[in-house]
Amino acid sequence: MSVLESLPLGIILWIFLACVLSGFIQGTLGFGFPFIATPMVAMALDMHSAVIVVLLPTLATVAITLVTSRPLLPVLRRFWFMPVFATLGAFAGTWLFVAAPDAPYQLVLALVILVYLNLDRVTQGNWKVVRDHERAFGPLAGFAAGLFEGTANVAAPPLIIYYLALGLAPALLVPALQICFLVGKTTQFAVLTLHGNVTAAQWLATVPLSAVAVAAGIGGTRIRDRIDAASFRAWVKRVLLLIAFALLAQYIYRTFFAA
Repeated sequence: MSVLESLPLGIILWIFLACVLSGFIQGTLGFGFPFIATPMVAMALDMHSAVIVVLLPTLATVAITLVTSRPLLPVLRRFWFMPVFATLGAFAGTWLFVAAPDAPYQLVLALVILVYLNLDRVTQGNWKVVRDHERAFGPLAGFAAGLFEGTANVAAPPLIIYYLALGLAPALLVPALQICFLVGKTTQFAVLTLHGNVTAAQWLATVPLSAVAVAAGIGGTRIRDRIDAASFRAWVKRVLLLIAFALLAQYIYRTFFAA
């Protein structure tokens, strides 16, 4: 029996709502599906089940965001190495999650985001050291993204921190995010299938969630095309702050209130 088949109708509707909302945000900003969907689903299920439920919908929305993003070739030429390190990080992170699912991964990631946002406020977005050493910081950001993808189910913050420090425009930032998300989620899917005891029936049960998430994501892309670069950067940093607070809330809930 899959995770979803045994749930009451109200919880199933809640999970569908989480996928619609998360898909729309993913389409609008180019990221955000797992960070919104995972804690929402985890409110009704345990964390391990939530990761399984949102994985294929996340992969589907990443694929549709990548397809609707332009241009791709300049991004691949400049950041071809990022998916490589994201894959290595995803392998390490997923193995770590399988071995120690209750470690405080969310807390660590939340603190990383808050430190970055405070530093960015002081430097006012001037990260010359990162721009001067793009190829040195890239592997670190890629590996960290994969690591948090596999553990906290959220890869975006390390990548966004890196790409914003480089001053990327939205037209480059969005596809640059997706190429790492795609390999990270694919790696996570493979490891959970082979070593996480997740069956084909459990994956198939989440296909309807993927369909509604993609539909919502397509709607979000229409809004993204109308946002100017300065507003996009401001909104991305606001969402990063929201991610940090959501991760902290999730950690506090799991630590002090969950049965």
